[in-house]
Amino acid sequence: MDTMFGGAAAMMILFCVLALAASGFWLWMLVDALVNEPDTNQKILWFLVIFFLHFVGAIIYFAVRKTSGVRRPTT
Repeated sequence: MDTMFGGAAAMMILFCVLALAASGFWLWMLVDALVNEPDTNQKILWFLVIFFLHFVGAIIYFAVRKTSGVRRPTT
């Protein structure tokens, strides 16, 4: 019986670590969109996408804006 509860505890710890990593990534992408988007309208749009779609929105932002290879001007 100890092995069954040990496995459940390990799964719970793994789930907590993944949830914290996903939330950290979400927060990172949210701040990145607010800081690095050049236009106010784009900032608002990306903020809303990331905020309401949570992890999926963060992945969309990362895939579209970060991996496109296009450098945005920093002001």
